[in-house]
Amino acid sequence: MKNVVKYILIIALATLVIIQFIRPDKNSEGYDSIAAFEKETKPSAEVSEILKQNCYDCHSNQTTYPWYAEIAPFSYWLADHIKHGKGHFNASAWETYSVKKKDHKLEEFIEMVEEDEMPLPSYTWIHGNLNENDKKLLLQWVSLAKLQYSDELKMNAK
Repeated sequence: MKNVVKYILIIALATLVIIQFIRPDKNSEGYDSIAAFEKETKPSAEVSEILKQNCYDCHSNQTTYPWYAEIAPFSYWLADHIKHGKGHFNASAWETYSVKKKDHKLEEFIEMVEEDEMPLPSYTWIHGNLNENDKKLLLQWVSLAKLQYSDELKMNAK
C-alpha cells in the first residue's frame, strides 16, 4: 500500500512539473482593443478606470495577469474564466455586435452589477470588490450608454 501511495505522489508531482511547461495562450492585445467600445459608449475617465480595474481582465482582449497566472493549474483556471467572460461579453468585439445585441449586453451589465454578480467572488478575493460609489457611477454610465441603442431599436421598429 505504501508503494502505491508513493507511486501516485510521484506521478502527481511529475504531472505538476510537466504542466508548468504547457501554457495557455495569454489574452494581451492591449487596451487599444477596447477603443471602439469606449468611443461609442463614452465612459468618463473615472468609469473607464473602474472598467479597467474590474471588468476588462475577463471581458476584453486585454488581461493584466497576477503573479500566480504563471503557475499551473492556476493559469488554466484563469484562462477558463477569461474564455467564459469573453463568451458572455467582450468589449473588444463591440464593433461586431448588432444594435440589438449591444442593447441586450448593456441590459445584462446593469443586472449583473445591481445584483452583485459581477465581478465574480473569485476575482474580488484578490482584486477587491466594487464599492457603492463605483457601482453608482457604472450604473449611471451604462444606463446613459444603453439609451442610444434602445432609441435606435425603437426607431428601426417603426
